[in-house]
Amino acid sequence: MNQLERFYKIEDLLRNRTVVSKEDFLRELEVSPATFKRDLEAMRDRFNAPIEYDRDSNGYRFTEKSAAGPRYELPGLWFNASEVHALLTMQELLKGLDPGILAPHVEPLMVRLNAILAPHAQSSSKGTGEQPSLDEIRKRIRIVRMAARGMKLEFFELAATATLRRQRLAFTFWSRNSNETTDRTVSPQRLVFYRGNWYLDAWCHLRHEIRSFALDGIRTARLLPDKAKNIPEADLDDYLASAFGIFAGKPKGWAKLRFSPAAARWVAHERWHSKQRGRYEPDGGYILEVPFGDDRELLMDILKYGPECRVLEPDELARKVAKRARETAKLYSK
Repeated sequence: MNQLERFYKIEDLLRNRTVVSKEDFLRELEVSPATFKRDLEAMRDRFNAPIEYDRDSNGYRFTEKSAAGPRYELPGLWFNASEVHALLTMQELLKGLDPGILAPHVEPLMVRLNAILAPHAQSSSKGTGEQPSLDEIRKRIRIVRMAARGMKLEFFELAATATLRRQRLAFTFWSRNSNETTDRTVSPQRLVFYRGNWYLDAWCHLRHEIRSFALDGIRTARLLPDKAKNIPEADLDDYLASAFGIFAGKPKGWAKLRFSPAAARWVAHERWHSKQRGRYEPDGGYILEVPFGDDRELLMDILKYGPECRVLEPDELARKVAKRARETAKLYSK
């Protein structure tokens, strides 16, 4: 057991037996007398545990404390050391997703978890080989956010509030694709973090269909009192997840791509789509097939592989890739 687990075991023994001998504690906890002494001192100092030694009963018991004294309470939200470190690691990951978005809301919990971890942090700093401290976790986890676009925290919070409270959201939205700004009223369905950026899947009351909005495209926003229209999860997935990429839409067909043996070592282990199909070729190349509708994102992913990827089907997609490649080559022609 780690120290926090022993705290709960000590409390359980005292609650159930009233008076517990030192020998019983040592046997149940499987620790040395010195460790047991440190545990008692920690419970008294950190959690105000009213534990006293009763000479008449030759054991330890809880004593009644004055109402004016400090309150005794072990953490109501309890995790073992490994789970706490997992949570602290998750916090660093959340900060990496978009610095500042969730930190103000989870920081109070993290402060409490860090206090629970204090003994482990001290042991780690002394090189005893116990669990890593929070500072150590922060040093050892790195999130690199390449090509992530900035957005305002207030718009993320409004989108999250509308999504969770099931309220409509009104906003002014700038589309990078059309370079146009429109006023929208939407019924938010879910928030999606995709390739370093946040998107809002919603029912658009202007277009009367499901749409996905990049939160960094929102220019002004306000929460509306109107109840959001609920779209079944299956309908959302049918429209937004049935085809390749964030632009999604209904699939128009399947793209059949052939990757060179060198590129195959990466692509064969990548997930492009939940319904993708793939197989190796005799020469080590790899055939990947994915459903697609809007081809903008698919074109970018194909082109980044250059000559390592060839579009086999459909012909229209192959022509678009070839045209982009020729246009790129012209930039470097003398």
